[in-house]
Amino acid sequence: MVELGRVNRLTVVKQVDFGLYLDGGEVHGNILLPARYVPDGTKIGDEIDVFLYLDQEERLVATTEHPLAQVGDFAWLEVAWVNNFGAFLNWGLMKDLFVPFREQKMKMQKGNRYIVHVHLDEESHRIMASAKVEKFLSHEMPPYQVGDAVDGLVWQKTDLGFKVIVDNRFGGLLYDHQLFRQLHTGDRLTMYIQQVREDGKIDLMLQPVGQQAAREFSDVLLEHLRNNAGRTVLGDKSPAEEIYAVFGVSKKVFKKAVGDLYKRRLIQITDEGISLND
Repeated sequence: MVELGRVNRLTVVKQVDFGLYLDGGEVHGNILLPARYVPDGTKIGDEIDVFLYLDQEERLVATTEHPLAQVGDFAWLEVAWVNNFGAFLNWGLMKDLFVPFREQKMKMQKGNRYIVHVHLDEESHRIMASAKVEKFLSHEMPPYQVGDAVDGLVWQKTDLGFKVIVDNRFGGLLYDHQLFRQLHTGDRLTMYIQQVREDGKIDLMLQPVGQQAAREFSDVLLEHLRNNAGRTVLGDKSPAEEIYAVFGVSKKVFKKAVGDLYKRRLIQITDEGISLND
C-alpha cells in the first residue's frame, strides 16, 4: 500500500526522458520520479526506495532524497520562511514543510527551530506540521518495563526537568536530579525507563538501572585504562562533575564499576587514582 509522506519501496515500470515512472497501484497509478533523483543504473523492473509527497501542483511525486521527518514523526526543524498563511520548515526536501498559523503555539520566526509533529491534514490531505505536540501523543498505556531502553527526543524545559517524546509516541519526563549532562530542546538520545505510573506517565533516566549500568560501564572503564597507559587520576573522591565530563556516567555508577573491577583483581585503587594490575 502506497503511503503519502512516507518512504515506500516501489517498482520501476517506465522510463522517459524526464525520469522514471513507478508503480503506485490501482489507486495512485504511475508515480513520477524526476530524472534528477534517479540513481545511476536504475532500470525497468528494479525496486527503489522513494519518499512520496505532493509537488507545487498537488501532484503525487517521488524523490530519493530522505526528509528529516516523515508523516507520524516528531522532529526539531528550522523555519526557512514565513508568509501570511503560516511558516515553512526546512525538512530536507526541495518543497518546504508548511505549518499553518492554527498549528502554531506562538508565531514562528524565521531561523528559529521548533519541535513539531508531521501529519496529513484531515481536510486537505496535504502533508503539514504542528507545534501543538500534545494532541499527537498517544494516550494508550505505555508497554515498558523498568530499565527498558527507549529513544528520547528532548521537547521542553519545565520546573521539574525536561519533557521528552518517547519512541516517537509517548510523553515522558526526565527530572533535573537525574541529569548529569546539559540537555537542550531537540537533543535525541537513548534513555531508560525509571517507572511507568498508574496514570500512564513515564519517568525517565539517562543511564541504565543499577547493576546493569555498572556492568556495562565496567567494560568501558577497563578499555579506557588500557588506552591511557593503565591509569586514571579519577577515583572515589573525585567530583561527580569531573567523572561525568570524562565518562558520561554518574558517580554512583562509576563507583560500582570500580568496585566490580577491584573484586575481579583487575585494578589497584590508590590516593592518586586507579591503575591496572600488572
